[in-house]
Amino acid sequence: MALATASSSSSLPLPLLLFARVLALLVALLVLFWALAFKSSFTSHSSSQEDLVYAVLHPLFMVIGFIIISGEAILVHRWLPGSRNLKKLVHLTMQGLALASGVFGIWTKFQGQDGIVANFWSLHSWMGLICMLLFGAQESQCTEDWLMGFVSFWHRGEMRRSRVRVLPWHVFLGLYTYGLAVGTAETGLLEKLTLLQTNRNVSKRSAESMVVNGVGVGLALLSGIVILAAVSPKYQTLQTKLIY
Repeated sequence: MALATASSSSSLPLPLLLFARVLALLVALLVLFWALAFKSSFTSHSSSQEDLVYAVLHPLFMVIGFIIISGEAILVHRWLPGSRNLKKLVHLTMQGLALASGVFGIWTKFQGQDGIVANFWSLHSWMGLICMLLFGAQESQCTEDWLMGFVSFWHRGEMRRSRVRVLPWHVFLGLYTYGLAVGTAETGLLEKLTLLQTNRNVSKRSAESMVVNGVGVGLALLSGIVILAAVSPKYQTLQTKLIY
């Protein structure tokens, strides 16, 4: 999820950065409120307390730990001062944290009484699996490339040419995976809300429906800001600077 170009002052405009942070905070607060105030909606009445904990942890880790942190990792190259190596290190660290949150978030779905197979029946579940596989491959490639930069002192020119060829695909895959993660979350919210309104008679205009819809709208806006920051040519120069 690196950028191929950067301006001499590659930081984001302050209003755009603040808007992204406010949206991320709003989404996180809404998910927390949903999980704590409407926790009975996450499991059936016959489920155990342990199943309830796992069910509540899933949206928390996937939205806050996976999507918000990975989005912040994309923005690192646009606001963090310092050397490119520092930015790469922070970027990889945050991506690793997001990956760990995503893996744990999926793991929580396998701990309920229904088991693994019962949780792979919807578009949301299959999109989530594909997203995590792509994200894991992306993180592995980033780490390998970063490490190779330290051990290839005598072949820097060759490594640089190789990176220039791979970089556009790296950027595309990173942004595609991030967009897929947001899309997966949106399908999960829609799936959950549909089940609540169908099976539990939750009103379409109830407080819980408004909270879930608010999370969905917030994620859609946040992803737009993050992707805009990553691809907008307005804050990039024509001079190519290798990030990875």
